[in-house]
Amino acid sequence: MISLRSKAVSKVVLIRPGATSFDEQGRMKGNLDMPLCSRGRDQAESLASELAGIRLNGIFTAPCQSAVETATLLSEGRDLRPKVVEEFRNVDHGLWHGKLIEEIRRNQPRLYRELCDTPESTCPPGGEPLYEAAVRVGKAVRRILRRNRNQVVAFIIPDPLASLVASQLKDEALPEIWKVETDAGNWQLIETR
Repeated sequence: MISLRSKAVSKVVLIRPGATSFDEQGRMKGNLDMPLCSRGRDQAESLASELAGIRLNGIFTAPCQSAVETATLLSEGRDLRPKVVEEFRNVDHGLWHGKLIEEIRRNQPRLYRELCDTPESTCPPGGEPLYEAAVRVGKAVRRILRRNRNQVVAFIIPDPLASLVASQLKDEALPEIWKVETDAGNWQLIETR
């Protein structure tokens, strides 16, 4: 994995957008552009309320509709406009888009196990290797953090890319990708150097 540690201290509020209908169904959405579902909108409103007391210097969002909707709610009442970062687009799951995670485990057990054991080097059929996604998002994160040294910024990124960013920022191993694929509507604060 690529380390994003630098010398200046910044704080990243890493936010998973509210849920989509695919999240609720346990389906892989990858980089499909989907709106928030009703529960996802409630989650995004709750996130905005929870984070209202945190002074943010910037809001950077993935280009997908659920992330942009979440960022828009977060920016209400702030003198900030969310900035769309194309490199924050989620991992391309290729032919697995829309499939149930359980369906992939059952129908392609060898590839499923490879993705669990070595996610950074495994690629769904017709998709994007996680290593390539790590390089892409790592460059964008480093650029944003260089420009926002010693500040607090929010990143709105869907999983599994959000977990990849968290693992890079904290210099930790990537969690099991299947366990975070449908996580939505939560946040964490990460201090970076």
